[in-house]
Amino acid sequence: MARVPLTPLGEELPSPYAVFGRAAWARLRENHPMSLTHDDLLRLRGLGDRISLREVEEVYLPLSRLLHFYVEATHGLRLATSEFLGERPHRVPFVVGVAGSVAVGKSTTARILKELMSRWPHTPRVELVTTDGYLYPNAELERRGLLQRKGFPESYDRRALLRFVADVKSGVPVVQARQYDHLTYDVLPETLSIPKPDVLIVEGPTVLQPPMLRADGSTTGAISDWFDFSVYVDADVADIRQWYIERFLRLRETAFADPDSYFHRYAALSDAQARETAAGIWGAINEPNLVQNVEPTRSRATLVLSKGADHAVTEIQLRRV
Repeated sequence: MARVPLTPLGEELPSPYAVFGRAAWARLRENHPMSLTHDDLLRLRGLGDRISLREVEEVYLPLSRLLHFYVEATHGLRLATSEFLGERPHRVPFVVGVAGSVAVGKSTTARILKELMSRWPHTPRVELVTTDGYLYPNAELERRGLLQRKGFPESYDRRALLRFVADVKSGVPVVQARQYDHLTYDVLPETLSIPKPDVLIVEGPTVLQPPMLRADGSTTGAISDWFDFSVYVDADVADIRQWYIERFLRLRETAFADPDSYFHRYAALSDAQARETAAGIWGAINEPNLVQNVEPTRSRATLVLSKGADHAVTEIQLRRV
């Protein structure tokens, strides 16, 4: 088991994580079937994400198999608890959190997990919700002086997000999920009706945030308290910065080119101007949020996917204690 330093004096404790290289992790797939096609992957991967079918086979199929074990074991534990309490047993939705920086590829990870888990016989109804829909609307962010801190923990309606996940976990037959429009860079007024799922995946940069301290000394709830499993997608900050800039350049030619885009003003930038602008946004907003709020939650994840400079997963860490 890997060991980590505990104090500046060099004292160590065993790491709670078992660490796997990609080849060792791939062997844990065993005979779990590969059902995704190249066309599926093109539909699922994000802009600039270089994930391949081989990576799905070596990284995500073993993870899918592990999640299958977790779902069934969690259901068995709840049955035992219901029997102990003398309650009528019922199946509770399994909730997975996916966290990580902007541009690290967490959205692709979440979409692939949704696709794989929905092909299991016992969990055909898998829903994916991003926390973008639970940002405060731009007008409210501007009123609070938070528009330049969009994506930081305080820019989210945490109470509404907690209520949504709690309702899903409580078995409410139909819940309403808030939605976000990346073209207008704002929350949509319409909600999405979600019938009770077998699995809910919640994806966002700060979903593993611990409870926050209120001014009166009390604490807020943490959305991660409702998770049955969580994944953190990790990479070096310098690599994520480069991926963010590359994605910005691609968006300049695609989404930003739409006259209705909130960022249409960036469409006419030269390559040099676009790189400078993207680097400025990264340095002022995304990197501070990553370093201060996102990266510190890495140790709260059940599983960590670590990526190399080529965007491919190179190491997997699984919490076992």
